[in-house]
Amino acid sequence: MFKYLPALLSAFALFAAPLLAATVDGIPLHFTVTGKGPATVVFVHGWTCDETSWSEQVPALAARYRVVTVDLPGHGRSGSPKDGKLSMDLFARAVEAVRAEVKAERVVLVGHSMGTPVIVQYARLYPRHTAALVFVDGVVTLGPYLGRKPNTERLKGPEGLKYREANTRGMFSASTTPELQSKILKMMLAAPESTAVGAMEAMWDPRIWNGGAIAAPILALYADHSDMASRAYIEEHYPNAEYAQIPGTGHFLMLEKPAEFNRLLLAFLDKRKF
Repeated sequence: MFKYLPALLSAFALFAAPLLAATVDGIPLHFTVTGKGPATVVFVHGWTCDETSWSEQVPALAARYRVVTVDLPGHGRSGSPKDGKLSMDLFARAVEAVRAEVKAERVVLVGHSMGTPVIVQYARLYPRHTAALVFVDGVVTLGPYLGRKPNTERLKGPEGLKYREANTRGMFSASTTPELQSKILKMMLAAPESTAVGAMEAMWDPRIWNGGAIAAPILALYADHSDMASRAYIEEHYPNAEYAQIPGTGHFLMLEKPAEFNRLLLAFLDKRKF
């Protein structure tokens, strides 16, 4: 019987371990916790993406930090609101529900693309739980895009899926290998049409772009020649921000050049006193 003891103990440990679960407005939220460390780093994906956006960051950071990857409502394996309405407030409150569930008093938030306004909204709603922010090729102002709000009707139906594919391909660079292109396309086109429409509308809600200053330290990592935000804008509006571009990258810089991305991110985290 003793030869079966390790397996029995492992099974007991599995079922005895606390099961983590979080909801927001009754919506079940999927998230993954990896690693241990002096701080908790929460990764927030972009429009129609999911937690697998951070596949190259989790192993690199989990050796030093506790890493949490989240699927926002309507995305990945998280549920969707019954009324179909998505908003930056809902996304930020989803992140807060996960933070509370993992019992992290303060968190570093990393947000890619649409995830940047999500974590900015979080920092405004929950400043005492915000240790630092990392913008990853994220939108920080609608200034350059005023008058250019996307027609979300183009995201609907069979032609809408083709439009989404073309839009996604426009995010690639020479560093986006065919394998990486396939991964990103599969991820983004798997999101329901309602999510594509609702999340896009949420991002263009003018109410989220009128917040005050953020005191937390910020690292802004942007793609080569990114049109999402300029160094001048970041430095003017976020005085506690460090700005860097990673040469030869497109919108998914964290997947295209993970070694350089992780080096910059870890250097920023390691000098913080958590």
